[in-house]
Amino acid sequence: MEDFKKFIKQYKGAIIGVIIAIIILATRLYSLIIGILLILAGAIIGNYVQQNKDDVKTKLKKFIDKM
Repeated sequence: MEDFKKFIKQYKGAIIGVIIAIIILATRLYSLIIGILLILAGAIIGNYVQQNKDDVKTKLKKFIDKM
């Protein structure tokens, strides 16, 4: 019984992570989470491009010229 308590204490974070992953998979929330992550990534990229227009233009031009 002592070994079991030690195991639970040592791997508590991993056990909680597995339980949360099972709940997300069972309720199909992963599609919602992926959608939210894609929206956030698009917003961050759009903001970066807007703030650094000149740098993005030169980097894109160099990339296209290499192709």
